Amino acid sequence: MAETSDDAKDIEKLYEYGERLNEAKDKSQNSEDYGNIIKTAKSSSVKARQLAAQLIPRFFKYFPGLSVNAVDAHLDLCEAEELGIRVQAIRGLPLFCKDTPEHLSKIVDILAQLLTAEENVERDAVHKALLSLLRQDVKASLTALFKHIESIDEQIIDENLRERTLIFIRDKVFPLKAELLKPSDQMERHITDLIKKSLQDVTGVEFKMFMDFLKNLNIFGEKAPPERVQELIEIIEGQADLDAQFNVTDGDHIDRLISCLFMAVPFFERGASNSKFFNYVNKHIFLVFDELPEERRVDLLKNIAESSPYTSPQDSRQILPSVVQLLKKYMPRRKAGEEMNFTYVECLLYTFHHLSHKAPSATNSLCGFKIVTGQPSDRLGEDFSEQYKDFTERLNCVEELARATMKKLTQGMAEHNKALAAASSDEAKDRIKMQKQNTTTGLRTCNNILAMTQPLHPKSPSFIGDKRVNLSWKETVKTSTTSTPTVGGKRPVDALNGAGNSASKKGRGAGNMQNQYANRTFESLSYGGRSGSRGNGRVRGRGGRGRGRGRSYR
Repeated sequence: MAETSDDAKDIEKLYEYGERLNEAKDKSQNSEDYGNIIKTAKSSSVKARQLAAQLIPRFFKYFPGLSVNAVDAHLDLCEAEELGIRVQAIRGLPLFCKDTPEHLSKIVDILAQLLTAEENVERDAVHKALLSLLRQDVKASLTALFKHIESIDEQIIDENLRERTLIFIRDKVFPLKAELLKPSDQMERHITDLIKKSLQDVTGVEFKMFMDFLKNLNIFGEKAPPERVQELIEIIEGQADLDAQFNVTDGDHIDRLISCLFMAVPFFERGASNSKFFNYVNKHIFLVFDELPEERRVDLLKNIAESSPYTSPQDSRQILPSVVQLLKKYMPRRKAGEEMNFTYVECLLYTFHHLSHKAPSATNSLCGFKIVTGQPSDRLGEDFSEQYKDFTERLNCVEELARATMKKLTQGMAEHNKALAAASSDEAKDRIKMQKQNTTTGLRTCNNILAMTQPLHPKSPSFIGDKRVNLSWKETVKTSTTSTPTVGGKRPVDALNGAGNSASKKGRGAGNMQNQYANRTFESLSYGGRSGSRGNGRVRGRGGRGRGRGRSYR
């Protein structure tokens, strides 16, 4: 009973202090009352502390001399054992900044640390308080929030707090960008700069999240000038470490490069330059292509193929020798005893056509063609007949292999149809449907190869420089609207040779299984190719960049 009486006294006193402060014209004269409210934050009474959590922020602005004590007492209430006290104290935090905005960054910092709360009602109170402060001063609030994400020297950041902050920004801030980011140009630029600072040590999922947000800002929208689109490419280039020395044993860097190149394709389509990517691949990757992990090569070739239509004539001329060298390696000259990786050949032929369309005379010395442009690079006075003979023989061999494979795939399709009709279980039907789907992809690959080899037989061939050839792993225009979009909506998740979820920056695990089936479709034939499936390995970390906390790139 005595304890209950003391609680009642504390509450009664708090009401008295509050009433006097409410009624006072010059509230600063009632500093003793405010000081007593602050002291009540240490009361044993739960109700008294809840009431104190309401009164401390309400009258905070009138007593700057007590600000430190007031904030400290209120923070103690935010950490109270009782959930009701914590929630009430959290709700009151934005009031500290209502008329004293100089405290806003500190309060946002405090609220960000409270994002790790486990109770839903408590975390919801934190979210609402943060959104209130974001609406009051979005620039200062965002700056304070991003300090819990970005890499700063060797500062150690609570990974749980960092993750919760990212989730809050993704789920609560990004969807409200139209409301919060005002004035639009100024605030979109500010959050872009904050994101850039945060990219030194991020996972693939985080990088995709940030890039998806940036590309949807007005400053980077469809009407954005070329320099803005190029800025996005430069962000991706930085993430790909294109200034770093290449080490073929560095699987992290290889994965990052492949995934970033994939992410960049939609921006190449909008006019951004792919020069830095292609020059890096030409200078470092093509030279050691055979030393790359088997499961990485096909992803790299697919990304290069999709990027090739946007290569400049100068870069095309420089890269063509490496592409032709790889073509000759993977297009057998004679059928007997040689395998052919159909996907490799499709990718390389597509790249060859688009680069040659930009720099046709460069193929004279490489393939023995006789293309006249009137430039010294035509080299028409030199004898390249051996190159032409070699290249033509390889084209003939590839065409023979493709036709033979198409025949077997067509026969296999008939068998699949019979098996599907006879299948009794849903599991068996699903398996057969997958086999049919991959047989269809195999047929598309062979058709594409034939469509690209046939124009190359004349000594003055015609090069395909448009999109008449639809790469086999890409959805046709008719069905693309119903497929699951990836970055830029270009490549369906389930046909990416293990590179599907660009959300995982470098990892593309979603499409791995289908491509394994597709490659087995080829491998089951007499001239089947090597597997080109992507693995699901995770990246170890960003060695040498940021803090190197070892976050998985997936």
